[in-house]
Amino acid sequence: MANTSIFAALPLTNFEIPSLLFHRRVRAKNTSIISFPETHFLRQSISTGIVRSSAPRETGSVSCSSITDEASTFKDRPVGENGYPEELQVRTLTWNWKGYSIRYQCAGISGPALVLVHGFGANSDHWRKNTPILGKSHRVYSIDLIGYGYSDKPNPREFGGKPFYTFETWGEQLNDFCLDVVKDEAFFICNSIGGLVGLQAAVSKPEICRGLMLLNISLRMLHIKKQPLIGRPFIKSFQNLLRNTPVGKLFFKTIAKPETVKSILCQCYHDSSQVTDELVEAILRPGLEPGAVDVFLEFICYSGGPLPEDLLPQVKCPVLIAWGEKDPWEPIELGRAYSKFDAVEEFVVLPEAGHCPQDEKPEMVNPLIASFVARHSNSNTAALAPDI
Repeated sequence: MANTSIFAALPLTNFEIPSLLFHRRVRAKNTSIISFPETHFLRQSISTGIVRSSAPRETGSVSCSSITDEASTFKDRPVGENGYPEELQVRTLTWNWKGYSIRYQCAGISGPALVLVHGFGANSDHWRKNTPILGKSHRVYSIDLIGYGYSDKPNPREFGGKPFYTFETWGEQLNDFCLDVVKDEAFFICNSIGGLVGLQAAVSKPEICRGLMLLNISLRMLHIKKQPLIGRPFIKSFQNLLRNTPVGKLFFKTIAKPETVKSILCQCYHDSSQVTDELVEAILRPGLEPGAVDVFLEFICYSGGPLPEDLLPQVKCPVLIAWGEKDPWEPIELGRAYSKFDAVEEFVVLPEAGHCPQDEKPEMVNPLIASFVARHSNSNTAALAPDI
């Protein structure tokens, strides 16, 4: 059994791990392995280009080569805060969605629109190594899903017993964000649980999503369909204990500490040196805001809703699945099964990467995103009409 995290779900089962803490037929499918030279990309100081080898499609490969120095490329352009050129500045804004305040970050002023979707327990800061770099040639938006990050966290009990923190809610939020803020079709780039959000949005309003890139999508091992019949009553009882008694909040209090969060992240990341104090702070601080504990408990008790295998057959846009081969919680051997769906045009292996490759290995992920988007972009695509 794969290692599991207390942030992922309940004990005694093979649970999914959150990102942090927290029918188009294609001619053929690729299973690719990305190999990159060692380049320091912590602050994205190197501009890279994608090079695809001429290997057979079944065993294709992707490599990344340094092509220019960032400083020389932008030396004649206006420089803003943090030393980035103005077009690479990441702006933090809020959007009013159904009366709730939603935080998002954005960069870039031209090119295809990308919406980056975080996983359970994370927020848009988890894309801090991707947003400014992708903003060089794309309009990039990273959003805090409602209940996470610095977006509002309405109490789930306010909805009369009807589940609120579901993939349907987040999928609707994602589509409305494209209509209201992006005002265009978009590519959804998603990690872990965020992959279910992107899939749900793409199925609900296929006219909005131009393509989906799924990074270590959650397998949802906590789902009731994936539990043995004999264990389901126990799991339900334990979920009720967490949600409806002080035990749940005590449980949250014991794990919402810097040392615990860091320990969990060190399991999640193959390269533990990437688990910095900055990263721990980015995850923990919004998790201590009022209402965060109720969202946390509500979601780990969410055993229903769609599975990836339920949604993928309904997707009309192209899908690329990329997987950190060292993910200890969502094993790549299980992930490969998703390459069989018609919409999935390629399954890419990310060597030496864990569950959150966009943060651990941005030097691999950023060029892969750019390559995927370039293959499926059409300069004649018009902006969405507001009445879609």
